[in-house]
Amino acid sequence: MIEGLNPGTILILGALLVPLTSGVIRSILLLVLPILALGQLYALGLGVWGQYEFLGLSIEVTRIDKLSRIFGTIFCIASLIGVIYSLHVKDTVQHFAALIYMGSALGAVFAGDLITLFVFWELTAVTSVFLIWASRTERAFKAGIRYLIIQVTSGVTLLAGVILYYQDTGSIAFEYIGLGSLAGGLVLAAFGIKACFPFLHNWMQDAYPEATVTGTVILSAFTTKLAIYALARAFPGTEILIPIGVVMAIFPLIYVVLVNDLRRVLAYSLNSQLGFMVIGVGIGTELALNGTAAHAFIHILYKSLLFMCMGAVLYRTGTVKTSELGGLFRSMPVTMVFCLIGAMSIAGLPLTGGFVSKAMIMSAAKDYGIVVIWLVLLFARAGVMDHAGIKVPYFTFFGQDKGIRVKEAPFNMLLAMGIAAFLCIFTGVYPAFLFSLVPFEPTYDAYTAGHMLTSVQILLFAVLGFVLLMRYKIYPLEQPATILDFDWIYRRGLKSLTLAIGRLILVVWGWILGVANGALGAIINVTARTHGDGKLMARTASSGRSIALIVAILGVVVVFFYR
Repeated sequence: MIEGLNPGTILILGALLVPLTSGVIRSILLLVLPILALGQLYALGLGVWGQYEFLGLSIEVTRIDKLSRIFGTIFCIASLIGVIYSLHVKDTVQHFAALIYMGSALGAVFAGDLITLFVFWELTAVTSVFLIWASRTERAFKAGIRYLIIQVTSGVTLLAGVILYYQDTGSIAFEYIGLGSLAGGLVLAAFGIKACFPFLHNWMQDAYPEATVTGTVILSAFTTKLAIYALARAFPGTEILIPIGVVMAIFPLIYVVLVNDLRRVLAYSLNSQLGFMVIGVGIGTELALNGTAAHAFIHILYKSLLFMCMGAVLYRTGTVKTSELGGLFRSMPVTMVFCLIGAMSIAGLPLTGGFVSKAMIMSAAKDYGIVVIWLVLLFARAGVMDHAGIKVPYFTFFGQDKGIRVKEAPFNMLLAMGIAAFLCIFTGVYPAFLFSLVPFEPTYDAYTAGHMLTSVQILLFAVLGFVLLMRYKIYPLEQPATILDFDWIYRRGLKSLTLAIGRLILVVWGWILGVANGALGAIINVTARTHGDGKLMARTASSGRSIALIVAILGVVVVFFYR
């Protein structure tokens, strides 16, 4: 243990050794770094380190409390799982960028001040884009550019909010901020971009499916959950987050039914699950915040597991299009089992971690006293059970057999999936482990008859609805299509508007140049008529006449200005 060292720094410094290693040595390095970071986290315990004054600002590089500890714990676990999953990759750029990205997210969780948070916040944006560009396709390059613009915009907005917040309060402490000023609004907007608030969300569905097989898994675990942590730290009990979370939980369900790319399906599903967490932050009670932290913990596990399963399918078959898959249970039975475990966990079935965390948030919503919120979460839970719990495994491993026969996923991929699947079950069977990590003292029992009955009923009706829709051919056809979302505004609409404005500017500029050329021509003509060869202003005059003219002008000046 290094006294006071931010655990995220271990991953960042370790990344500098990646280009100097290869083969088994690099694999050992990659595996050891997340373990060291986790060991550093628990060796330090709770407290604050790295306090000093910089340009009159109070900096706290490392602050560990119960809220940051649960997020730091799952970030270390996700880092280890992501590293194991990507051991077969030989791309130095991917390993280097992934370690700095994961370390930056981990470092941001333990930042005790807004300046330290901003530094790590921007570092996550700059390094994560390389996991998208590593696909080395034209689509990935363009998606990465859009992703980077949006992520940097989040950072710039955060910096503006921090500056105004310091002017208002004289403090840069990363604690409760609230919406009492413009500074709070800017900080909330910055967090909202990374948390995929409505109309700010499309960067995820645009970029994640274009990343590499391993890059998507790593991206899915950190950026958005870092934003949830930041919201829970700075805006607990901010009620405007409740309707924002409601929209987030519901609207993606429309798209997941229509989308053909299964990694994009999971990205929309991720957006919906973030809505649960945002609602929990908005409610702001101890149970709600415990549920939010627990759900972020479990969500990273089952969403990473599902992305890993789809990544393995993509790695072996070259596609994750529902219209091109089917019958893979024959070729990839182990991956299928892990996918079903992830599907059960995201569906919130008893004996899975998803059941525990979702029950906590729904109970908090019920206790809050607005029944509509509880009903919305119930609907969203049924919806996610349909698309991620049923659609993803069904169209991939069952459904119409397309005759695809491939090898099972590589061992390191299966090992990573196995660890995530085990933790999904373990946290459901033994929720005391999860409760030992939450920020407030837990007084909650998820395994009541009402919670279990509700979960089973949702499952049965979701399966029944899916079967009936498939049986009577009402379920939307799984076929290649372009599904329009809000990103059309800036990918097409704003692009067309910008080009039209550019053309208008060219027309106006041409008119201005024409007028200027005409005026300049007129001046030249007048000059030529008065100053040309033999013209009045070009004639020479005698010295006497010139002196007489100067004296006359001087006389006029004296008479009129010195009377």
